[in-house]
Amino acid sequence: MSVNAANAGKLPITVVILAFNEEIHIERCLTRLAPWVERIVVIDSFSRDRTVEIARALGAEVLQHPFKNHSDQFRWGLQAAAPTTPWVMRVDSDEYFEDNVSDLLRSLLPTLPDEIAGVTVKRKFIFRERWIKHGRYYPTLLLRLWRNGAGDIEQRWMDEHIILNRGRAILLEGGDLVDHNLNSLDSWIAKHNRYATLAMVDYLNREHRLFDEDERIGATQGAAKRNRFLKNSVYARLPLYARALALYLYRYVFRLGFLDGRVGLVFHFMHGFWLFMLIDAKLDEARDFIERDGVEAFKRNLRQVHRIDL
Repeated sequence: MSVNAANAGKLPITVVILAFNEEIHIERCLTRLAPWVERIVVIDSFSRDRTVEIARALGAEVLQHPFKNHSDQFRWGLQAAAPTTPWVMRVDSDEYFEDNVSDLLRSLLPTLPDEIAGVTVKRKFIFRERWIKHGRYYPTLLLRLWRNGAGDIEQRWMDEHIILNRGRAILLEGGDLVDHNLNSLDSWIAKHNRYATLAMVDYLNREHRLFDEDERIGATQGAAKRNRFLKNSVYARLPLYARALALYLYRYVFRLGFLDGRVGLVFHFMHGFWLFMLIDAKLDEARDFIERDGVEAFKRNLRQVHRIDL
């Protein structure tokens, strides 16, 4: 079968997926995308499981590159993949789109004027098989589809977003992106412990200018800009530790997180309180380290202990 025949009827989209030891997720991710997108490129960080084998068997292209952070890895992957399709999409290995999204995009994309350079989607978060509907977790709006050449990724250690360098984005209505991680709670805790360290580095950078901060999101419009403002200009100004408790109460009580039931109780506590308390504890510890030993010693410690090379 020719390439043109194989791609007949598919949307002119190149999907870029980051992966590392994702054999539990990669088949689900790829089999849901393959019927309706023209090209899938997996950027693998030298997985030690069957991720690469599965991806290639399912027809995805696989490129490998050492991992520094998500921003750096995605930017490298986008450049290495060199998409030629009119549209580019970012999907994580543990995500998939609801079944009707392909039909929605098939109807939407041909109608978009040139000034619409991106498509924002609603993310539906699943924790231990339960949809977390409350606590301000749904809908989370994310720019995940953009015209080729119109999008770039922020260079950050944590909480990176795709940003448009021209035009504006439109919201896709009627179908969601589903974030449904199948790993154990132990894996979730280990991953978010790492995320807390990366978030600490981003917070600390605002105090000590450890590296140049990517501020391009300030020139954009939408939920990502609003959330970054709330994080940096409101939440960051609140007292250490007390702000984690305030955020948890806001999400669990005032934004009705308690309606998510027993599983929701665990999720809102772990993600809305434990994670942010951990970030503050790491930030508190880092400030003491810098006061005692200096910024350069702190940078060396990050490289030696956490493999974070600023």
